[in-house]
Amino acid sequence: MKRRDFLRTTGTAGLGVLPSTAAIHLAAQATDPAGESSQPIVNGEPLTPPTRGKIRVAVAIAEHATVIDFAGPWEVFQDVQVPARGASHDEQMPFELYTVAATAEPIAVSGGMQIIPNYTVKNAPAPHVVVVPAQHENRMLLDWLSAIAPKTDVTFSVCTGAFLLAETGLLDGLPATTHHAAYDRFAREFPRVKLERGLRFVENHRLSTAGGLTSGIDLALRVVERYFGRAVAQTTADYMEYTGTRWKV
Repeated sequence: MKRRDFLRTTGTAGLGVLPSTAAIHLAAQATDPAGESSQPIVNGEPLTPPTRGKIRVAVAIAEHATVIDFAGPWEVFQDVQVPARGASHDEQMPFELYTVAATAEPIAVSGGMQIIPNYTVKNAPAPHVVVVPAQHENRMLLDWLSAIAPKTDVTFSVCTGAFLLAETGLLDGLPATTHHAAYDRFAREFPRVKLERGLRFVENHRLSTAGGLTSGIDLALRVVERYFGRAVAQTTADYMEYTGTRWKV
């Protein structure tokens, strides 16, 4: 059954019986994100890039990870160019991207795509930034997130990836958001997290959460802005022909 056919037959009423947060994400895509027009919550200070070498961005993936949740931010980071960082093209491209999974086995993500992880949780380089898309829960990956997130500049989720961050306890006491169709379940499962409804993203100093799908692009552009300023982030958006402006705060 194709995803759109699945959405027509299930809707969102049956989310509670679906097997994973990634399934919630997929079922939610047919609904209209009403109310997602408020300004994001911004609690992040400017970030200082390393004086030498790359800013390492790890995308944490498990089965049924939703492609746009991580491909959107991936495109943002790979397109950033900062001429002031050096004379060569490589020096001017500040971000290094890689995927991290529980094992090195191929992973089936949304739409039937298969991804071979660059690293496992046992050998991944220490990242400066971690992106957590909607996906099936994986205990080894959760343990890695719990250990690595406090050491990063920023760890952020997209869509129901917020469930994974919340599962680690890292979001306790903090404001956070997720996909609009998963608000009620998130509030029930994680009462210690202050759920913010109707926001494009919610930013804390080290931990941030984006609503769903394309909102991950906005949050990634905001991370770029925190590292290199508004002009670099805008140039990146222009290169991508991305006309959304709700990353600007």
